[in-house]
Amino acid sequence: MKIVGLLGGMSWNSTLEYYRVINELVAGKLGGLHSARIVLYSLNFDDIECAQREARWNDAAEIMVTAGTALKRAGADFILICTNTMHKVADTVAERTQLPVLNIVDVTGSAVKERGLGKVGLLGTRFVMGERFYRDRLRGFGIDVVVPVPAEQDIVHRIIYEELCQGETKHTSRQACLRIIKGLTEQGAEGIILGCTELPLLIRAGDVQIPLFDTTRLHAEAAVELALKE
Repeated sequence: MKIVGLLGGMSWNSTLEYYRVINELVAGKLGGLHSARIVLYSLNFDDIECAQREARWNDAAEIMVTAGTALKRAGADFILICTNTMHKVADTVAERTQLPVLNIVDVTGSAVKERGLGKVGLLGTRFVMGERFYRDRLRGFGIDVVVPVPAEQDIVHRIIYEELCQGETKHTSRQACLRIIKGLTEQGAEGIILGCTELPLLIRAGDVQIPLFDTTRLHAEAAVELALKE
């Protein structure tokens, strides 16, 4: 079994889900007392959030590379960046650490294509929705992407950073996100990507009538598949 390197803490709330899901899946596949071989580097999210907010992406990348290098020294065979937003610097982390990075966008794009969908709505941080790195990578899978208008992006971004990353889930915020999702479906979205690893803490499959792509779960499943691959 390969060693999974989790680059987490962004936020720790969703990193908990990664650890739980990966271990549950390994136990389910192998049985008995089996669990995953994991090394975890949990960052101080405040450092990352400040760099994001001030558009200091090179500084953020350096923090990620330092953490990724520590995972390599600890024996990790590959890295999972346990957040969607910081995949903006995923290629830099892979290049500088010389470790494979299992890209969450690629995993999600493959899942969307397997469902036969051509157009999806994307929710996430303002960086995921508003910048091109995430949408362009999805378009590489032949997927058309629609995002909320800027004012709605601000709402989702605030919910993520001021509530979900601090362990809060509010009914009013769930309803706000569901209204935004409804608007995306009216623009032709055939499915919705929860492009933030905290959003599955708020929005569940039963909340919507179209396919929901939980990027945390998909990423964890892909990690287990890779870890157990001969």
